[in-house]
Amino acid sequence: MVVSCVSVSESLRSPRSRWGVPLFRAISVGMSNPTVISPKEAHDKMADGVPYVDVRTVEEFEEGHPVGAVNVPLMMRGPSGMVSNPQFLSVMVSRFPREAPLVVGCKAGGRSQRAARLLADAGFAAVFDQGAGWDGSRDAFGRLVEPGWARQGLPSEPGQPSGRSWADLAEKD
Repeated sequence: MVVSCVSVSESLRSPRSRWGVPLFRAISVGMSNPTVISPKEAHDKMADGVPYVDVRTVEEFEEGHPVGAVNVPLMMRGPSGMVSNPQFLSVMVSRFPREAPLVVGCKAGGRSQRAARLLADAGFAAVFDQGAGWDGSRDAFGRLVEPGWARQGLPSEPGQPSGRSWADLAEKD
């Protein structure tokens, strides 16, 4: 009985999909792309010139984002909650070469995981999902599993930088 409790406790610390694969790494199973990376790894890739695409809402991006990130929201705030951004894929295809690497991130990993899958399905060859997001990934009970970009103290900035805001990117589409 004690062993079962330890197993349950361990599975709560490392949430798993129904296939027994840790949720943060499940995206990589069965395909070479996208790959889940940590905030520090995302920062290192940015230092090497890889663009960081923040897929959070305009409002979330404005509150704070990685220095140099561009905002292409996967979801938008609608009158009755979050709705899919119908321009997401068309803006991504028009702004970024499909063969070039990209890092995508969100608040806690869910939207970036969906965005990474969409981009991989659209033929983007090297998508990196910054799985902990801006704030951090959490388990089913809301406990922090991996601190995100902001919690790790990585370089950030507020606002809607010219040429990197959703308004600027969508306007050019």
